This record gives sequence, structure tokens and C-alpha cells, in this order.
Amino acid sequence: MFRPIPIDRDRGRPIPMNKSLAPSQALDFLGRAFMAAVFVNALPGKLNDFSGTVGAISSRGVPEPLAGVLLTCAIVVLALGSILFVFGSNTRLGASLLLLFLVPTTLIFHTFPVDAGFVMNLALIGGLILSLTRSTGASVPTFRGLRTKAGIWRD
Repeated sequence: MFRPIPIDRDRGRPIPMNKSLAPSQALDFLGRAFMAAVFVNALPGKLNDFSGTVGAISSRGVPEPLAGVLLTCAIVVLALGSILFVFGSNTRLGASLLLLFLVPTTLIFHTFPVDAGFVMNLALIGGLILSLTRSTGASVPTFRGLRTKAGIWRD
């Protein structure tokens, strides 16, 4: 039985049929997903108690109107950074966005006095820095290639 070779429409080349997900790629993907889960887990609290979170930010000396703007920006950066960190073709942008949120948050809310969130945030900052300094070009699994290998190709 003749099966047509699937063509990558973006690149105009045949999609390799024998491409499989390497164990290191799977572990890299899982590690990024687990790290991003910490940030995604913080989103519902910020969204459900927006005014309470604005109050907590303004209690640290930030003017209340600015606190609302900063919280809105933080929610966008957390969501977008988490998605790009896990699913983006270049995870460095996602890691950078998450660091953009995490470093000031750690300094403002967990430094004086130092609490358990400080240690957890330091660990997350370390993991994000590691992801920035290593090559991530092929770390995102291509599920299209896996579908092709399994014979589940759809145009």
C-alpha cells in the first residue's frame, strides 16, 4: 500500500518518519513543566483576589494605582512566560520573563524578613538561570514527528 510522504508545509521538506523523542528531551520537557507549575499555581490566587493582592503590594510602599498596573503586568508575564518556557521553541524568552517577575517579587516580598518563599524563589531563580545558560534549541518535543511515526498524520 502506497503512503504519501508527509511534507512540512512551513519548510517544504519531508518530515522524517523515524524521529523519536529522546529521553533527555522528555526529561527536559518534564523539568520545565514542573518548574512552570509553580508559576501557574500562583495565577488563580492573583486573579480571584485581585484587590487583596493589590492591597498586599501597596502595603510594601507601592502606590495603589501603580500596584494594580504592576499586578496586571505580573499576571500577563506569569502566564506568557510559563507557556513559552514549557512549549516555546526557544525557552530562553520564557525563562527571561519568569525571571523578570521572580527577582523583584523575591526582593520585595520575601527578603525582609526572610521566609520560606525566599528559599524556594532562590531555587527557582537558579533553575531559570540554568535554563538560560544552556542550549535549548531542540529541547521542545515535536509531537508532529511522533504522530507521523505512529501513522496518525493529518493535514
